[in-house]
Amino acid sequence: MEKIATIDNYISGFPEHTAKILVQIREIIRHAAPEADEVISYQMPAFKQKGILVYYAAYKNHIGFYPTASGVEAFRDELAPYKWSKGTIQFPFDKPLPVELITRIVEFRVCSRLKK
Repeated sequence: MEKIATIDNYISGFPEHTAKILVQIREIIRHAAPEADEVISYQMPAFKQKGILVYYAAYKNHIGFYPTASGVEAFRDELAPYKWSKGTIQFPFDKPLPVELITRIVEFRVCSRLKK
């Protein structure tokens, strides 16, 4: 398995439709966390600000969004339309990305990290 060096490198490895969604989620996160640094961690794109805020990754039928357990728990009532678990939310390709929800989760994670 080739080591991923940059987020651009990660995105370029996917078909155009998937790459567009990855770019969209990247922009949503950038907008919600403008001071965060983009990194590759565990071979996935991530945003870091006083620690990891969120990870995301593309799979066959969905985007995996990893806002840690606190990010999922804080929004669990709004996650009913999605498959989710302790630290993971799946956004299926056949539905639009929930921009406002992702934004609020990322903003929550930024506030959580800045308090530490």
